Amino acid sequence: MTEIATTLFEEGLKRYQEGEAPEVLLPVFQDICDRTPKNASAWACVAWLYLLMDKPKTALKAAQKSVKLDATSPQARINLALAILDSGEKGVRPHIQVVQQIMTLDAEIRKDIEENIEDGLSRKPDWESLKRIKSWLNS
Repeated sequence: MTEIATTLFEEGLKRYQEGEAPEVLLPVFQDICDRTPKNASAWACVAWLYLLMDKPKTALKAAQKSVKLDATSPQARINLALAILDSGEKGVRPHIQVVQQIMTLDAEIRKDIEENIEDGLSRKPDWESLKRIKSWLNS
């Protein structure tokens, strides 16, 4: 990742954590993806923001890119599973299974995923697909 893209990414994450709206942050992360199109983390952020904005079809494309670039990223897999569910598509199970395996192997990743899920539910409390994924991951 270029130095500028890295700085933009860090600033974007900070703004997200401070509660800035997805609609405001989306152009920041879209710009990062334009500058560094092979940045799986930036594509995962774009997918997440689209999901928060109730745009699952657009999120699906970004999530697919993110997983294609980094198939081992649990957050990218969760975003893809959410986009699939919210779009009414099929094929969630393999992504959930990969995340479950990773969570079993790494307690730090498990903690990060649990925090991300809680963050999503705090921003979008009635997000049924995220509640389902949380239930699946905890079973």
